[in-house]
Amino acid sequence: MQARASTGGLPRLVVFGEALTDMVRTGPDRWRSVPGGACWNVARVAARLGVATGWGGAVSGDLFGAEIVGLSREAGLDLRFLQVVDRAPLVAMVHELSPPRYFFLGNDTADLAFDPSRLPAGWERACEFAHFGCISLVRQPLGARLLAFAEALHAAGVPLSFDPNWRNLMGEDYPALFERLAALATVVKLSDEDLRHIYPARATEEAIAHVRALAPAATLLYTQGADGITAYQGDVCVHQPAFQVEVSDTVGAGDACIGGYLASRLQRPQAPLAEHVRFAAATAAVACTTSGAYAPTAAEVQALLAPP
Repeated sequence: MQARASTGGLPRLVVFGEALTDMVRTGPDRWRSVPGGACWNVARVAARLGVATGWGGAVSGDLFGAEIVGLSREAGLDLRFLQVVDRAPLVAMVHELSPPRYFFLGNDTADLAFDPSRLPAGWERACEFAHFGCISLVRQPLGARLLAFAEALHAAGVPLSFDPNWRNLMGEDYPALFERLAALATVVKLSDEDLRHIYPARATEEAIAHVRALAPAATLLYTQGADGITAYQGDVCVHQPAFQVEVSDTVGAGDACIGGYLASRLQRPQAPLAEHVRFAAATAAVACTTSGAYAPTAAEVQALLAPP
């Protein structure tokens, strides 16, 4: 049964950032289009897990945008936050998969036209988390608009979640932007790859300590792929091993992780950190069992969590 988009109350989680189309090379002269984008993936994951979620972004009015709109509706996203504009689509050309190598097409594309002033009235009062991340923060003028928006939400008391999700668009000035956003966040999700690119001269423990000092009250989720997740919250440190599953690919696993964590935290606010992290790890594991950026259902995640 497909989830239905919210038509009543405003969402508890709103994710801001890019949706795009990956053109994946499948042969010397063959390509396959796959809708994606880290922030859109996070939103779909949370919605499929049962959290009322909006994705705040803009897509093109062509067939690529229409596919993203259709999949957003199927996932149950609140479509009042999605904007369709008369611009070209944002496209990522993924010319190698292992390791991933890609470049982006589009200097005046739909994602850059997202306008926060068009969001539903009063949404901030209902929002319990606003999530930001990935390339949307460095694609201008959208990045500056989202940064100012994140700062305004923080000042208004809306908790922020942040996943840098490092990509090759991030330049030498990115560490300063990362630190500015991390200092605002209630939750920071950071992969081992992100850490290496943002702080190449720092040892891992030193870099983690530095990030924690930016926002001492925040929860830090440090993900290490097959080596699991280490979560830091005040004086508490929890390590969650990765679940053993048959991996199809790891595309979108990090997005599923933070989407699962936020869903668990919103649905079970009184649960301890270890339970939220275990749910996040299970969500990421289920995502890895299906090719592409798969958004798991709550039933699939609970099946993996259930004792044998």
